[in-house]
Amino acid sequence: MPLYEFRCGTCGIFDIWRAIADRSTPAECPTCKASARRIFSAPAVQLSGRLRFKTESKEPQLVRRSVDSDTRTKLRTHRGGRPWMIGH
Repeated sequence: MPLYEFRCGTCGIFDIWRAIADRSTPAECPTCKASARRIFSAPAVQLSGRLRFKTESKEPQLVRRSVDSDTRTKLRTHRGGRPWMIGH
């Protein structure tokens, strides 16, 4: 069951655990028993591990390959059969 926030006109904001099916129905304020509407707030997200210390992304480096005849990739051709099984 998720925790939803509601706002009462006189008492303020309060939280209630409710079923997802009851998410849009008004709730009763626990203090004054008045009808209160659901409000939307940002979720509480806590980063842990390396993500917590990551502040800025680094720019990727440009890598250039030397064009030698030995390092060039050779094109493969298909000779019938099953085209999705090239190289098998």
